[in-house]
Amino acid sequence: MKKTLKELVCLSFNTKSLILIIILSGSLSMGAIAQDKIIDAFKQSYALERTENFKGAIESLKAVYQTDVYELNLRLGWLTYLAGQVKESVEYYSKAVSLKPYAIEPKLGLVLPLAIQGKWVEIEELYLKILQTDPNNSLVNYRLGLIYYNRGNFDKADSYLEKVVNLYPFDYDGLILLAWNKLNLQKSRESKVLFQKVLMNNPDDPSALEGLKLIK
Repeated sequence: MKKTLKELVCLSFNTKSLILIIILSGSLSMGAIAQDKIIDAFKQSYALERTENFKGAIESLKAVYQTDVYELNLRLGWLTYLAGQVKESVEYYSKAVSLKPYAIEPKLGLVLPLAIQGKWVEIEELYLKILQTDPNNSLVNYRLGLIYYNRGNFDKADSYLEKVVNLYPFDYDGLILLAWNKLNLQKSRESKVLFQKVLMNNPDDPSALEGLKLIK
């Protein structure tokens, strides 16, 4: 019996749909298998890291490496850093940064191998980018303040360190560094108050006591 045009079109459509479903089902199955392998590789890498077998941990992830997978690049950045592979660590972390431009964790990770190389200008740029996303990040504000303090740029360090102390008013690290920064800015009264707060946090702290002697 001859089929109508409408019936032929419906048959063709149903056949194509069936083929598409089969293809998609196969792709999803392959994707699930690949994902399981990646998860297993991560699990193995953690176990090897705990035994300080960093090379083995790296190889476990390289076996399933995909250049566009953020998590693989981030993890490999960390492991290659631990293994002393500084160049490779920079490359993996940089790739992670490019894959997630607004993420903070890959930038903080990238700081690690850059610090080994003494690339403080690049580190400063990374910290400033982080603050564009998270202006109140206390860790980054402290580290930027410390960079400027070590350069002797006390004016520039001041605003970052003040932000840290405003966020964490009884934090030892923030208080002691801001106290010394204020002293270097010849703001003795503010410095004295801060050194005294340090002593409330850590009585007999030698750094705070030294600072107070200089004020007297």
